Amino acid sequence: MSVAIAGHNNHQPWVSDYMTAEELFDVVDAADQVMGQQTRSEVHRQKLLHRAVHVFLFRSDGCLLIHKRSPSKEEFPSVWTSSASGHVSAGETYDQCVPRELHEELGIQAPLTRLHKFAACPATSHEFTVLYQAITDQPVQFDPVEMTEIQWISIDRLIQWVHRQPHDFSPAFRLLFEWWQNQTQNTA
Repeated sequence: MSVAIAGHNNHQPWVSDYMTAEELFDVVDAADQVMGQQTRSEVHRQKLLHRAVHVFLFRSDGCLLIHKRSPSKEEFPSVWTSSASGHVSAGETYDQCVPRELHEELGIQAPLTRLHKFAACPATSHEFTVLYQAITDQPVQFDPVEMTEIQWISIDRLIQWVHRQPHDFSPAFRLLFEWWQNQTQNTA
């Protein structure tokens, strides 16, 4: 993980550099071309365009894993979202980021298929987002810092839930899931 040192804490010498480190993201233009780097907090504060990945993890029975975001999340706390997701670190590609996020958040490795790239918009929190899919029956071990619970759910039940209670889900998930539904309906 690439980090930038946000500064030493001169008043508390026992605080390590790691504790004051902050993730560094590539800031991109409207064409997703890197213009520079900035810390996570500045990227979010200024609503700068940056990059993210999402994974839809399926079991062989067709159920999709969704997770409930931690209540401590800066954006969209305590709502349901994709199986795994995360920011692309500075200097990293989408394809390099996604297996790292899958392993960090769910403790697994699985073959990933790149499905679609979404333009940065308010629904994606100003993130160019690449959606990936994986299929596995491996047991997952979720990161309790990132999420409070996970659920394997049938697509039919998920469609009904999203339709009845859309605000139970992050805007990014709703956008990606709607696209995924349209793709699967068009190929069925």
